[in-house]
Amino acid sequence: MQNLDDFIVATSINTTDQPIVDYCIKNQIKYFRGSLENVAERFLHAGLKFHYDYAIRVNGDNLFLDHKLISEMISVLDLNHYDLVSNVKDRTFPKGISVEIVNINFYKKLFNEFNHSKYQEHVTNYMYEYPDCGNFYHFINHTLPHAAGAQLAIDTENDFTFASQILNSFKKDHTKYGFEDVFKRMIEIKRLH
Repeated sequence: MQNLDDFIVATSINTTDQPIVDYCIKNQIKYFRGSLENVAERFLHAGLKFHYDYAIRVNGDNLFLDHKLISEMISVLDLNHYDLVSNVKDRTFPKGISVEIVNINFYKKLFNEFNHSKYQEHVTNYMYEYPDCGNFYHFINHTLPHAAGAQLAIDTENDFTFASQILNSFKKDHTKYGFEDVFKRMIEIKRLH
């Protein structure tokens, strides 16, 4: 993907996450281990350890990354230097297509405000609850507004099975498809079943 310096997996120090670390080592993927419960702290420390100016946050249950969307978000960031660029607010994109780009220095300053577990478990929750705390840009899905809230995240075994059907229906690598293609394929598969 253009404009990205690096890619890391931020996982927990919990022994149940050791297979993730083993996979990263085997495939030469950089990783960071931190708190299981305080995901915000893990995110911050990963960004600081690797000396990032910005970190793009994509959850592990978000299988269908839209590279074009991420590139557009980076372009907006390059022009305006926001503290947060996100497509999560108001959920106009399908669940599972969530992307947040966070200024690490801004996040470090804000981190001391995360004194409640809801801010520690959900990395950007504080910013959505207190939108005046920084300079934010929120992407809105104008391309396929009826896709808002569609379930493309992998939260259950059924989600995994359905996502596998979508992936197996593609002719090219799934990273070559945008969220519009994934959503249309999702609708086609649902019609067949």
